[in-house]
Amino acid sequence: MSEEYSTKGAYVTGGEFTRDTNYIQDRIVADANPANYSSEHNNSKIGHPDAGVSEGAQLWPVEAGRYRLVAARACPWANRTLIVRRILGLEDALSVGLPGPTHDARSWTFDLDPSGKDPVLGTERIQENYFKRFADYPRGITVPAIVDIPTGAVVTNDYPQITWDLSTQWKEFHREGAPNLIPQDQLEEMLPLIKRIFTEVNNGVYRAGFAGSQSAYNDAYDRLFATLDFLEERLSTRRFLMGDHITEADVRLFTTLVRFDPVYHGHFKTNRNKLIEMPNLWGYARDLFQTPGFGDTIDFEQIKAHYYVVHEDINPTQIIPKGPVLENWLEAPERERLADQGPWLEGTAPAPVRPQERVQSGHNPLYPAELAG
Repeated sequence: MSEEYSTKGAYVTGGEFTRDTNYIQDRIVADANPANYSSEHNNSKIGHPDAGVSEGAQLWPVEAGRYRLVAARACPWANRTLIVRRILGLEDALSVGLPGPTHDARSWTFDLDPSGKDPVLGTERIQENYFKRFADYPRGITVPAIVDIPTGAVVTNDYPQITWDLSTQWKEFHREGAPNLIPQDQLEEMLPLIKRIFTEVNNGVYRAGFAGSQSAYNDAYDRLFATLDFLEERLSTRRFLMGDHITEADVRLFTTLVRFDPVYHGHFKTNRNKLIEMPNLWGYARDLFQTPGFGDTIDFEQIKAHYYVVHEDINPTQIIPKGPVLENWLEAPERERLADQGPWLEGTAPAPVRPQERVQSGHNPLYPAELAG
């Protein structure tokens, strides 16, 4: 990483870490007539399945093959979109570009692709696709982002909303047997839970890791573990967060839990205990990991490379730890006893991962390294 584009000073800026939640709030929708949308449920940090149109936002029509989802495996926010896209069977309708795990201050790069360019977009950095829409875009160049393939311009990077819209707006292209991740009768309970998970867990680990003062760190640490204790208790009597079936809430919690021991426990100093020391959360995380659509999107090597190399503020040596051992993710979770039904509400499990989208062998215990010879 060149000194000119170093990330030093980009993450730890003093005091409490505050995430910039101003995203491009354009949406890709089944009905692109703005008159049919209200202004309710807008500008939420967790999005909303019934979100309206924010002021100044555009509506783009859902079209199979028109858009490309750019989602780095290393990023927990992007990981959500990879999981939901796969669970709903949107692979044919919405193609995916996978940037590499490290980046400099400019943006994520397509360094894993031949010639270092995305084979569909033809760009080296997702930054180029932002600039095609907004010259000198002033905010963070983030993933996930959805790009309009014909123009090469970014449409939206509003990750809190993208997964809701994949469930609600892309229904025409869902696979047969796609589950309902947003059961209407559970929404009133699920939304406050998702908000707490975002505030105290998903973003809470970052508030601890990027804290610029002892007091800010202490506060984030205490709030994080208070919520993990709450979730540990909640999961003592139910297989998933909302009961017998997997929902959007589980997708959002899983992407933090799967990174907890490999990254957050040490790198972000969230070290009261490891995930494997919380029996219900650990069993729940393994249960999801072993469920098609979840663990098969995880690249532990890319996850570690991203955090330990990119965050120069808290790991200036950029040394990537070798551990932890990951084979324990395949231990039987034994949580079926907590549910009367299978995990897929009104649906079935997704098909096996397509070969071209499979995680590299050796980067995930589901795909062990190929034996030499």
